[in-house]
Amino acid sequence: MGTKLYVGGLPYSVTEGRLQEIFSAHGTVESANVIADKFTGQSRGFGFVEMSSGSEAQQAISSLNGTQLDGRTLTVNEAKPMARRDDGGGRGNRSNGRNRW
Repeated sequence: MGTKLYVGGLPYSVTEGRLQEIFSAHGTVESANVIADKFTGQSRGFGFVEMSSGSEAQQAISSLNGTQLDGRTLTVNEAKPMARRDDGGGRGNRSNGRNRW
């Protein structure tokens, strides 16, 4: 299994293909995902890249973190595991299971 990297500061015009192209100069890219807003479909300015090995991931971090891409400064580091959400999905139901009548 590869090493997943967080990539922040992406220009909104960057595609997954372009992201893969940028990182493939530093090793084998398993996957590249640009995160988009679920309502508008516009890029949210960050994404994730999975490199095939830890050494390739470290090379990509040291080479790309702090560099400029289309006038924006990239932030590249190892991705943290997604935090567990205990809020019930944010549905806004605050009755705590009690009937309201």
